[in-house]
Amino acid sequence: MKKLPLPLLALILLVSATGCSEPESSSVTLYSGRSQSLVQPLLDRFTEETGIQVNVRYGDTAQLAVALIEEGDESPADVYWAQDAGALGAVQKAGLFTPLPEAVTSRVLPGFAAGGGAWVATSGRARVLAWSPERLSPEDLPERIEELARPEFASRLGWAPTNGSFQAAVTAMRMALGDASTRDWLLAVKEGGATSYPNNRSILEGIANAEIDLGIPNHYYLYRYKADNPDYPVEQSFFAPGNSGNLINVAGIGHLASSNKTAESQALIAFLLENTAQNYFATETFEYPVTREATPGTQLADFDKLSELKPDVALEGMDDLEATLVMLREVGLL
Repeated sequence: MKKLPLPLLALILLVSATGCSEPESSSVTLYSGRSQSLVQPLLDRFTEETGIQVNVRYGDTAQLAVALIEEGDESPADVYWAQDAGALGAVQKAGLFTPLPEAVTSRVLPGFAAGGGAWVATSGRARVLAWSPERLSPEDLPERIEELARPEFASRLGWAPTNGSFQAAVTAMRMALGDASTRDWLLAVKEGGATSYPNNRSILEGIANAEIDLGIPNHYYLYRYKADNPDYPVEQSFFAPGNSGNLINVAGIGHLASSNKTAESQALIAFLLENTAQNYFATETFEYPVTREATPGTQLADFDKLSELKPDVALEGMDDLEATLVMLREVGLL
């Protein structure tokens, strides 16, 4: 198998910089909010390429963030890989990350690394408007997510208020529109008759089964359905450029300041930004790659337009999930 140079180069340079002839131990401990079925193949590849064993604690992204904050400097973790920017922001806000080198953060597209290099994105996913091509045409669709509060849309809409991706999207709306406008929107959509589903998949299935006509899921679920059935009866679109409904959230990773495995940790992070890993995300999970060199594949529409489609929301500022949960409880959605 062809060797990937960057992780090895990063490891050699970092070990040399510490004045050590070799790392203390060829292992690294990872807290992963990404599922084992998704990322274990990549971690196995990393071990094969570098000889560094990855000890993984899998779990819910938010729960792992809480664990890290509670453990503080005593945490056994070296690296935290989160499913969303809000959790990364919470760990960053707690002062638990150490800055990544510019050689790592400069590999990603603008907006996909935290200020000061606290963390870096590994892949991106977009919020979209899913719809039934059998009962709607593109001309019928709202241009802004705010329009979903209108009765003619709300009564045909499916959403997933208990889902983490939805909650992150509401956090982005709060940042873009303010708390008052976001609360009014939630109430209007709820009172307009929107149907609640447990997750993104069930929203798409609801459209396909004619239970609803519109939904607001993450982009990659539909690609997965269409990979199995190209005629799956759902389509999806973005809202107008810059609208808060087009949130581009990320999975991302950071190196914990309490870690004594700097070389191994940064080698792992560099590996996940290599073309092999980035192309894996694009072709196997249909997430957007985030590096300058990666190619998204023809199935990821509008990749080259993401910078103009996404709202002006700083991902590292999406750490106030608790206020979003309070708001969702206040309007009766949790």
